[in-house]
Amino acid sequence: THAPLAQVYCAFPTLSKIPPQIPSLQQLITIMTRVKRGVQASKRRKNLLKNTRGFQGVRNNKYRLAKEALMHAYKYAFRDRKKKKGAKRALWNVQINAALRPYGTSYSVFMGNLKKKNVALDRKILSDLAQHNAEIFEAVVKEAK
Repeated sequence: THAPLAQVYCAFPTLSKIPPQIPSLQQLITIMTRVKRGVQASKRRKNLLKNTRGFQGVRNNKYRLAKEALMHAYKYAFRDRKKKKGAKRALWNVQINAALRPYGTSYSVFMGNLKKKNVALDRKILSDLAQHNAEIFEAVVKEAK
């Protein structure tokens, strides 16, 4: 049913030399040993189910549903790691703005003045100063005016 390998080699002109005494495809199949992959498959499934512990319903023990649930979980985790950075920045902005109000200035004016004066303090540091070191924050505000 299968062509001998010698005919396959002849079909490709790049293989100019045909190796001597090529066995037929049928002979090659009988020579190869059987590969059983149950161990690897079980290990892969077990590791996937280990990552779905705590999921609700059968999404933590049925392989097919668990795999789909885990793909979604990884997608959401990736997306929300990016969103978390934006949420932190927004929180810092609100905290800085709230700390600036007693000094009679707004967040946007303050940040614009900092840029003009080339003060290299980021929002995280400014927010921390506003909460924990009020006298240093006041000095920064006076510098920016």
